[in-house]
Amino acid sequence: MKSVMSFLIGVLGLLAALQVNAANFVVKELNSGPGGTFVFDPSFLHVQPGDSVTFEPTDLGHNSKSVLVPTGAKPWESEISKPLTVILSKPGVYIYECVPHNLFGMVGVIQVGAAVNKAEAVAQAQAMEKKQLMNQGRISQTMSKIQ
Repeated sequence: MKSVMSFLIGVLGLLAALQVNAANFVVKELNSGPGGTFVFDPSFLHVQPGDSVTFEPTDLGHNSKSVLVPTGAKPWESEISKPLTVILSKPGVYIYECVPHNLFGMVGVIQVGAAVNKAEAVAQAQAMEKKQLMNQGRISQTMSKIQ
């Protein structure tokens, strides 16, 4: 019984240590920024499993909605002009957009650990880009950063 308790305490300690080492990244939702008009800044992040991302509505009228997440990952959608923090625990590529401005190319990409679903993400990005009225090429450029 003591060995089971010791094991459980060790596992809980490891989980707590992992959470302490997790980082939080901020993505700003902007009307205009370094990447042009209607952008997430940064538009690409490479983070580790357990890290979190806070979507910050720096300019009002934006949101963040996942379009593609790895198998088993939880999708998200923030309210318009409301911040949202998501914990990303599953490795892979996550693609997200601003719903009101998706046709303007307001999209972003997060790579969590290894890009285990890269082929699926590339196909999704290509389909999205075909529908965009502005900022053509932005998502392809962002996807090129995947390692």
